Amino acid sequence: MTVTNAQHAHQTVDVRSRIVAFLPRLRRFCHALASTPDQGDDLLQETVERALARVEQWQPGTSLESWMFRIARNIQIDKFRAQTVRGISVDIDDVHEMAGDDVLASLEARSDLAAARAAMAAMPQEQRELLALVVLDGQSYKEAAETLEIPIGTVMSRLARARRFVDAHVNRQPQEAWSA
Repeated sequence: MTVTNAQHAHQTVDVRSRIVAFLPRLRRFCHALASTPDQGDDLLQETVERALARVEQWQPGTSLESWMFRIARNIQIDKFRAQTVRGISVDIDDVHEMAGDDVLASLEARSDLAAARAAMAAMPQEQRELLALVVLDGQSYKEAAETLEIPIGTVMSRLARARRFVDAHVNRQPQEAWSA
């Protein structure tokens, strides 16, 4: 079957509108993978740019959302690998805004939300991805397994470890999180 230019243009517009509709869920996922909200927004932008630039690589009939989750995940993995090689860079203009004393840290430590965010940032990437898909995005274990292309048993064990990790952080026992 031959696809005409008009059909291809219609399919491209349809995919783009589906991407736009999916942005809130993708944003939550990107923020969960990143260490800061700004990095999450950057990851979201890179993901959408890559998806739009490579939209012809998406296979109609498969999950567009899973495809985009994998794009975000792969970008984040690439960034993590580059960071381990080059180290973390800090913009000199941002240095003056960094907290110098423990007041800010102690205020954030009192908040369960801050503790949960810290736990998400500290946990292994594989656990963070699954927690974002299942808890934040509401995917079933089966959907998360399909999105990440891993067995459902792996989903269950990683999620159990991720939940123990967050619980230990929220209950102010981060040393126990690493043994989880």
